[in-house]
Amino acid sequence: MLSQALILCGGLGTRLGDLTAATPKPMLPVAGRPFLDHLIQEVARYGITRIVLLAGRFGEQIVDAFDGKRLYGADIEVLVEPAPLGTGGALAFAGPRLDDEFLLLNGDSWIDADLVRFARAFREAKAAEPGLAAQMLLQHVPDAGRFGSVTLDGHHVRAFLEKSPERAGKPGLINAGVYLLTREILDLIPAGTACSLEADVLPRLVAAGRVAAVPAPAGSYFIDIGVPETFARVQEELPRVRRRPAVFFDRDGTLNRDAGYTHRVEDLDWMPGAREAVEYANAAGYLVFVVTNQAGVARGRYEEPAILAFHRAMQGELAEIGGHIDALEYCPYHIEATVEAYRRDSRHRKPGPGMIEDLLAAWPVDAARSVMIGDTEADMQAAAAAGIRGLRYGGGSVLDLLRQSI
Repeated sequence: MLSQALILCGGLGTRLGDLTAATPKPMLPVAGRPFLDHLIQEVARYGITRIVLLAGRFGEQIVDAFDGKRLYGADIEVLVEPAPLGTGGALAFAGPRLDDEFLLLNGDSWIDADLVRFARAFREAKAAEPGLAAQMLLQHVPDAGRFGSVTLDGHHVRAFLEKSPERAGKPGLINAGVYLLTREILDLIPAGTACSLEADVLPRLVAAGRVAAVPAPAGSYFIDIGVPETFARVQEELPRVRRRPAVFFDRDGTLNRDAGYTHRVEDLDWMPGAREAVEYANAAGYLVFVVTNQAGVARGRYEEPAILAFHRAMQGELAEIGGHIDALEYCPYHIEATVEAYRRDSRHRKPGPGMIEDLLAAWPVDAARSVMIGDTEADMQAAAAAGIRGLRYGGGSVLDLLRQSI
């Protein structure tokens, strides 16, 4: 399962004129937040736990806003290049931080595409062709002449085509600015020199047949905020596109069997149809959240890192079937805690609605179409207090119950 993503934030943004005269393009406000904050949330919801922001001009603004923070379940690090290095040089600059496989995204574009399924496609392709070093996400557009387009041979990238008046008005596939790369790509980038990933590095891998591609599903929303027209459009479009209903799941007794203060990874045992229910909700376009009381921390049975490890294991097993949980919230507090630091009457402990309220505030949720699925009356009370529909799970297939409900 992928853990790391890098976001390129070093572009000059000259086509935006005064908007980027003193502000990095990814930091421009969209619907009241930096565009980059929206992008971080979108990447993190696919189970990515470490995000590196590769900054350039005015990089100190990105450092001040994000470096060292934990947002949406991901730890954020900012690296500021010492001089303009291009997309390839910036990647080499981050070399010591890179995992064996990682996502790379442009910080000035957005595509609504499932990154878990994207990673799964690469895993399956690489199993058949171990020599693959990269995979690109492509977007179908009605007018490919406005962009540099991509041609395919099966699932391999065959060539990159420059912008061309001859292709104006003709549909085609373009680079969506999302890549899955292996560390091998660093061998093609001279350390400390400026170069372009798109112009200098990927074409060499394409020539060797080592770049795969996955077209985004038909109708996927895509936008590049690099020109005034699209930056104006994104203000209204992105909040509308991102807004969707959610399924809130209880954890122990609903998604996994309750072994009594369940916290050990080896005790993860899914309820019937539970993994499939999460994947079903993903495919239906719902956000998926987990809200779980974890009083075992307050009672000294285990510590918070055990919860995070258990949730990481859940994400890993979901990724095997192409599923993911967008965010996992837990409440470690209890009014009768034996560990003093956790002794409090918390609104976040169900039947309190605090965890659900936090998610509703942080994510673009259509609450009226959302549902909470849990196995206790406390789950139902929490849902009612948060203003969403509650559905009691009483055993059997979680998937069947969900199918009847959304």
